[in-house]
Amino acid sequence: MPLSKSRLIAHSNHPSFPQVSNQIEHKRIVDGSFPSTRNRSPSWGSFSSQSMESISGKTTKSVKTSEGNIKQGFCKIIFRTLLLVLLYYFSSIGLTFYQKWLMRKLHYPLSIVIIHLVVKFMMAASCRIVWEHWTHCKRPVLAWQSYTIQLAPAGIASALDIGLSNWSLEFITVSLYTMSKSTAIIFIMGFALFFKLEKKHWTLLVVVVMISGGLVMFTYQATQFNLGGFLMVMFASFLSGLRWTLSQMVMQKSEMGLANPIDMMYHIQPWMIVTLLPFAMAFEGLSLAMTKDVFRFIDTYHLFIVLGKVLVGAVIAFFMELTEYLLVSYTSSLTLSVSGIVKEVLTLTLAVLVTHDEMNSINVVGLVICLLGITLHVTLKAVRIHYESKASSLASLKIKHTDEEELLMNLIISDNEEVAP
Repeated sequence: MPLSKSRLIAHSNHPSFPQVSNQIEHKRIVDGSFPSTRNRSPSWGSFSSQSMESISGKTTKSVKTSEGNIKQGFCKIIFRTLLLVLLYYFSSIGLTFYQKWLMRKLHYPLSIVIIHLVVKFMMAASCRIVWEHWTHCKRPVLAWQSYTIQLAPAGIASALDIGLSNWSLEFITVSLYTMSKSTAIIFIMGFALFFKLEKKHWTLLVVVVMISGGLVMFTYQATQFNLGGFLMVMFASFLSGLRWTLSQMVMQKSEMGLANPIDMMYHIQPWMIVTLLPFAMAFEGLSLAMTKDVFRFIDTYHLFIVLGKVLVGAVIAFFMELTEYLLVSYTSSLTLSVSGIVKEVLTLTLAVLVTHDEMNSINVVGLVICLLGITLHVTLKAVRIHYESKASSLASLKIKHTDEEELLMNLIISDNEEVAP
C-alpha cells in the first residue's frame, strides 16, 4: 500500500530507514537500474515510444487548433470593433450636423430633446421586452431607493448636458461646438480624481494646460463667436464630465445589474425627461403652443413632416448612445477616447467644407494644441493600462508557477511513497 506523506516522514525518522535507502541505492549502482518496475509508479517511465509519439501528435494538433481559434477570435474582435467605431462615427457626426440643420428650422431645442428622450426610452423598453421573450430571462428592474439615490444624479447631469448642447447649436458653429465639447475630458479627469477613480500625476496638469490653452487660441478673434452659446456648451462640457463619471460608477456596481447599455438607457431616460421638462415648459412652452408647426398646425402633412424630422434625430441619438456604451463594454474607454479624437478631426474638417466655418491661423494652432493635449492624455492612459495589465499578468504567472511547483512536488512525493517499502 502507498504511504501517506506523514507516514513517510515518520519512517524517515526510524533507525532502519537509512539502511533500506542505502540498499536501494547499492542495487541501483550494481545492476545499473532501479528496482523492478512492478513496484514503480507509471510516471517513472512506463510509457512506450509509440505512446509518446501518439501524445506528441495529439499535442501538436491541439496547439494548431488553439492557434487557429486565437486567430479567428482576433479577427472577430477586430471586425466587431471596426463596425462599432463606424456606427459611432456615422451616428455622432450625423447627429451633430443634423441637429444644426434642424435648429435653423425649428427653434425648440429643449422640446426636441424631450422627444428624443421619450423615443429612446420606448426603444430601450422594446428591446428589453424582445430580449425577455427571446431568452425567457427577466431583465433587471431597480428598487425605488436605488433608482432614486444611485441613478438620479447621473440622470439629471445627463439631461442638462444634452439640453444645453442642443441649445448651444442655435448660436455657435459646429467647429466651435466640437472644440468646446472636447474639453469634457478635462472635467472627466477632474471628477475621476475627486471620486478617486484616477491617480494624481503631474502629466494631468500638462494635459489640462494644453487643452485649455488650445481652446483659448481657437476662440481668439473668431469671426463666428457667440458668448452665450459658448458658455452654454462649456457648462454642458462640465456636466458631461460629471455625467460620464457617475454613469461609470453606476455601471461598475455589479449589484445594480446595469452593465448592459440597454438596461442603463431604460432606467436613466425617465430622470432625464423629468429634469428637462420644466425648463422646456418655461423657455419654450408658450411659443411651442402657438406655433403653426406643431399645435396650431394648418396642414396635417406638414405636421407629420415636422414630427418625422424630429423622430429621425431621435433614432440617430439612440444608436449613438448605444454604440458609445457598446464600445466601452466590448473594448474599453480608451478605444472610445481614441475614436473620439478621430471623430473630432473629421467633424471639424466637415464643418469647414460643408457649413463653411471660418478659422484664422491662430484658431488652427489652437486646434492643433488642443488635439495634441487630448492625444497625450489618451497615450498616457494607454501606457498606464499596459503596465497595469503587464503587472497583473506577471502576478498571475507567478501564482501559476507556484501552483505547478507544488503539484510537481506532490507527484514526486507520491512516487517516492509507492517505491518505499
